[in-house]
Amino acid sequence: MHKYAIGVVGASGYSGIELCRVLAAHPGVDVRFVASDRWEGTTVRARTGIGGAVGALAYVPNAQALKASEGCEAVLLATPAEASLQLAPPLLEREVKVVDLSGAFRLADPSAYPKHYGFEHRAPALLERAVYGLPELMDRNAIASARLVANPGCYPTAATLALVPLLRAGLLAEESIVIDAASGVSGAGRQATEAYSFCEVAEDVRPYKVLRHQHTPEIAQSLARGAGKAVRLTFTPHLLPIKRGILSTASARLARGIDASAPAEALRSAYRDEPLVEVLDTPEQVSIARTVGTPRAAVSVSTADSPFDPGRVVVVSSIDNLLKGAASQAVQNLNLLLGFPERTALEPAPGVSP
Repeated sequence: MHKYAIGVVGASGYSGIELCRVLAAHPGVDVRFVASDRWEGTTVRARTGIGGAVGALAYVPNAQALKASEGCEAVLLATPAEASLQLAPPLLEREVKVVDLSGAFRLADPSAYPKHYGFEHRAPALLERAVYGLPELMDRNAIASARLVANPGCYPTAATLALVPLLRAGLLAEESIVIDAASGVSGAGRQATEAYSFCEVAEDVRPYKVLRHQHTPEIAQSLARGAGKAVRLTFTPHLLPIKRGILSTASARLARGIDASAPAEALRSAYRDEPLVEVLDTPEQVSIARTVGTPRAAVSVSTADSPFDPGRVVVVSSIDNLLKGAASQAVQNLNLLLGFPERTALEPAPGVSP
């Protein structure tokens, strides 16, 4: 098998470590460099325990990423959005393909960035070229032919996989969809702040960024693409006292005249040939433990006719926020870009860190 030279920038973050772990087992890539200012000069193995050729690599500073990318076919950016916005354009100019794990190229409207990400988007033309990389619901040929792939966020991945099949089938009423989702602490990244310290997080559950989370416009955009029109929604994230995983619960209402069995059939039909999305019989079967450490998502729906709220639909989904919500989905997209079978290096499950 021909091996493609690739690099990883932001390789010391949680998603970056998972990228290195997955790519270390990939038979078709040669990881030429890993970049991290935090761990500059030390090896991947010393910091993470990852072995093989990837483990022997020493981290170079992010400032050397462009030089290190010479000869690379693709580079994965596990960097904050502003860093990705700075790195992606010169990489693309060098004909290097980019899979970006940040939000820098996910939103189609550049005017949304100041409000939701806190900066002016300096490369609006690239937003038109970026392909949103959720393979199970997007055009795989578009991903395969892209130069820039915007890897979806973790919360949007969980919500979109649950809701888009129902929206595409026209099963939901034009009422606001309410999404409550809870994530492990690794979703916040390596933040050395009091709010994310053990004593503050342990034995507690709390909402955060209520009505102002940066993933809300991305979820709205993804659902609108599925529905073919704007979708009203309320998204509330919660912090769980666990390391990783997301459980998302979405509540909507059936459109008039829709049979109660239709949502479950829509999910089964959408994912019948998608081995990385498991459709379960009941929402009670969906759990974080079922998907953590794996590149898979689990989804299920209930439309039991309740006398308290007739016509209510509840869709539950779970993913590992660092894998299907970040690194393994990025490798799915990389596989499509490079012409490999989509699940290369993803099954068996790549394991977890932390």
